[in-house]
Amino acid sequence: MPYTPSPTPGVVLSGPNGGFGLATPIGLLLASGFAALSSIEMDDRTETSLRRWQAPMRIGLVVVLLVWAVASIAGVPPLDRVIESERAPWLLVLLPFGVAAYIFAAWRYLAIYRARRRPLPLAVTVAFVLLAEALIAMAFGRAWQASWWEWHVLMAIAFATIVLSARHEYRRGRSTSGTFGGIYLARTLERIDSRQSAAMAELVRADATGTLGTAGEALRRRGFSGEQVAVMTDSARELARMDGLLRQYVGPHLADRLGADPKLARLGGLEREVTVLFADLSGFTTFAEGRSATEVIDMLNAYWGAVVPFVVDQEGGFIERFAGDAILAVFNVLGDQPDHAARAVRAAIAIRDRSADARASDDWPRFRVGVNTGVVVVGNVGAGQQRSFSVIGDTTNVAARLQGLATPGHITIGGRTLDEVNTEPDVVVDVRPLGPTDLKGKTEPTEAFELLSVTVRGEA
Repeated sequence: MPYTPSPTPGVVLSGPNGGFGLATPIGLLLASGFAALSSIEMDDRTETSLRRWQAPMRIGLVVVLLVWAVASIAGVPPLDRVIESERAPWLLVLLPFGVAAYIFAAWRYLAIYRARRRPLPLAVTVAFVLLAEALIAMAFGRAWQASWWEWHVLMAIAFATIVLSARHEYRRGRSTSGTFGGIYLARTLERIDSRQSAAMAELVRADATGTLGTAGEALRRRGFSGEQVAVMTDSARELARMDGLLRQYVGPHLADRLGADPKLARLGGLEREVTVLFADLSGFTTFAEGRSATEVIDMLNAYWGAVVPFVVDQEGGFIERFAGDAILAVFNVLGDQPDHAARAVRAAIAIRDRSADARASDDWPRFRVGVNTGVVVVGNVGAGQQRSFSVIGDTTNVAARLQGLATPGHITIGGRTLDEVNTEPDVVVDVRPLGPTDLKGKTEPTEAFELLSVTVRGEA
C-alpha cells in the first residue's frame, strides 16, 4: 500500500498531493535548524550580520511558501509525484539531524528556565521536545493510522503550550517585551539593557532642558512602544529629581564622576595631592546667643548663597562638609585639577569679598580662611548602608590651624600652597609673610602667609 500524503480527500484537493505531503516534514526540519540557531550565543559581528539579513530572510520565507503552495496545487514537478514508500528515505536520513537540533535547543532553553524560573522558556523547552517526537512519528508513521494522528497531536500540543504560556506571561507583564523577555539570551538582554539605558539617559537630559515630549516622540520613531516610553518617561522624571537632590549634597562634579564611574562609591581610599580650604565665622557663637534659630539660619544661608556657587561652580571645589558656621572645601579631590592651589586661593578671596558684600548688618560675624596644600587620603568611609566621601589627613588639620591664625576678614595660607601657586604663569598673588609659626599638633614650625590679593593676567 503506497504512502499517499494528501489533505483530507475531497475537501481541499481531490487526490494525493506530493507538495502537501512534503511541506510538513520539510517545515519541521527547517524549524529544527532555526530552533538550534535561536539558542546559540553569537558575537556582536555575527548578530549585526544576521540583523542586516533579517528582513530579506523573512521576505524570502514568505516567497518560498507562496511558490510552494502554487506549485503544489498546480502539480509542478517534482511536487506532482507522491512518495511511493511508507517511509521516505530522505526523511530517515535527515531525521537524526532534525531531532538533534531540537534536543540541543531544548537543552539550551532549559538552562534559561533554570536561571530565570519563568514559564515561557520551560514551555519552549517542552515544545521542542514534542516537535522532535513529532518528526520521529512522521518519519515512521502510516497515513490515516494512529501513528499518523500522533504527530498531528504532538505538534498541536507543542504550539498550544507556547501560546498558553505566552498568554500567561502577557497577562502578568502587560507588554510584549515583558512576555518574551524570559527567553532572551544573556547577550540579547545586555543589548536591550544598553539600548534602554541610552534611552533613559536621553530622557533624563531632555527633562533638564524641558524637551521630554520631543524626546519621547523620537524614541517611538526608533521602535519603542508607547507603553515603554511612558514608563521610561516617569522613571526619567524620578531619576532627574533624585539626581538633583544628590547634587545638592555631593556637588555636581562628584555626582558626574559617580555617574560615569560607579566604582568610585566603593569603600576605601587613595592618596592624592590636594589643596584644602577651611573657612569659619569668627564670633558666631556670640552672634547666635539671644537670636532665634530662624535668624541664625537665614544669616548662614545668605553667606553660603553668596560664596558656595563661586567655590563649586567657578573654581570646581568639592564641599567636603558644612559644619554649622564652617565650610571645608577641597580642590583636586578627583585628580583632575592640576592648578588646585590657584583655584583654592581664588576661592578664598571670593569668600572674603563676597561674604563682605552679603553682610546685612555690621554685627554679622566675618569669615576667617585657611588654605593648605598637601597629600591626603581621598575616599569613602562608613558602612554598607551609609557612607561619606571624605578627605582625611594632616593637610586638612593644618588648614584648620591656619584658619585659626587669621583675623576676621583675612586669609592665611601655607608655604606649600604659595609655592604651588607661584608655578602658575598667569596667577600673581600678593602675600605678607607671617614667618615660621607654631601650630597645635605640629612638632616643627610651619611657614604661613597672609593672602592679600590674587590677580589673573589677562582678566580685567
